[in-house]
Amino acid sequence: MEIVRQYTSQFAIDFLRLCIWLVLLLAIFAPLEKLAALHPRRVFRKAFSTDLAYYFLTSLLPKMVLVLPLSLAASASHALAPGAFYRATAALPFGVRLMAGLLVGEVGYYWGHRLSHRMPVLWRFHAVHHSAEEIDWLVNTRAHPVDFVFTRLCGLVPMYVLGLAQPMGTTLDLVPVVVTLLGTLWGFFIHANVRWRFGWLEWLVALPAFHHWHHANDGSDGSRNYASMFPFLDGCFGTLYLPSKPWPEKYGIDSPLAPGLAGQLLEPLMGRALPGKPDPVVS
Repeated sequence: MEIVRQYTSQFAIDFLRLCIWLVLLLAIFAPLEKLAALHPRRVFRKAFSTDLAYYFLTSLLPKMVLVLPLSLAASASHALAPGAFYRATAALPFGVRLMAGLLVGEVGYYWGHRLSHRMPVLWRFHAVHHSAEEIDWLVNTRAHPVDFVFTRLCGLVPMYVLGLAQPMGTTLDLVPVVVTLLGTLWGFFIHANVRWRFGWLEWLVALPAFHHWHHANDGSDGSRNYASMFPFLDGCFGTLYLPSKPWPEKYGIDSPLAPGLAGQLLEPLMGRALPGKPDPVVS
C-alpha cells in the first residue's frame, strides 16, 4: 500500500505541474497566435481536445517507460568503457557538457526522426503527429507514445553512453533535464501558428517556417527538415528545405487517421500501411 500511495502522490504532483505549465503555455501562445496569426483560427480549434489529451499522455507515460532503458544504457556503458573516460567527462564544466549534450542529443533525434519517416513500421506511429491539418503550438505534443518514446530514446541514449549525462552514474544530472526541457519548449515554438520570418537566422536555428515545411502536405515525400533545433544537420545530410515562398498551403497526410484519441492510439497497432508522407524505404 505504501508503494501505491507514493505512486499516487507522485502522479498527482506531476499532473498538477503539467496543469501549471499548460496555463503558462496558453498565456504565452494564445495571445501570440492571435496577434501574429499565420492562419486565423480559434484557440479551441478542431481537434484541440484530442491534442490536449496528448499533452498529458506524452508528458506522463513516457517518463515511466524511459527510466529502465536509460538506466540500462548508462549501466552497460559504464561497465564496458574505461572508468577514466567517464571521470574525465564528469570533470568537464557543466556548460561544456550541456552544449555537447544538446549537439549529441540533436544528432540522435535527427536520425531517429528520419527513420520514423523512412521505415513503414515506424511511420505508422509517427503519422499520428503528421495527421494534424491545423498546426499550432499544441500540436507539438500530438504523438503516439511508441513514436514519442522511440525518438526520445534516440536523443537521450547517446548522451548517456558518451557520459554527457550522469557521467559517474551515481547522482542526478541536470544535463538531460535541461536538454529535454529546452527541446520541449522549443518544440512548442516551432509548431506555433505565427507568420514571423527571421531572415538569415533561420539557417542557424530551427524556427516556425523551417518546421512548418516539414509538416507540409504538398505532394513531396516529406524528406526534409528533420532537426528540432539545428538546421545545419539537415544541411549536412542533404535534407534542408527553406524555399523563397514563405509558408505551406496545406498540412496533414494523404490518408487521414481516426479523429479521436482512442482510434489514433489503436490504429497504428493494426498494421495498416499509410500512403502519402514517408520517404522511400531504406533498402
